[in-house]
Amino acid sequence: MSLLQINIVLEEAVIQQVIEVNGLERWSVYRRLQEIEIPCSCSINQPLTAIINSPIALVQLWSVLRCCTSSRQEMILFLQKCWYYNF
Repeated sequence: MSLLQINIVLEEAVIQQVIEVNGLERWSVYRRLQEIEIPCSCSINQPLTAIINSPIALVQLWSVLRCCTSSRQEMILFLQKCWYYNF
């Protein structure tokens, strides 16, 4: 199990959070965070570090983590709930 270290910067305060993800998921999270332009770094034998400096970036991070770490069944249930609440 690898670690994802998250630095959250809001109004001059830095909050650090560590989340466990496995090695393969760690690289998937890293690549997706780069695609959506969230500052991050990932080195061998080091935790993935992401700097979250806005509420939008925090929601994007949550979404990326959810997509990369949830099972297919969990994602199906989540979508079904979304569709249910839309109608």
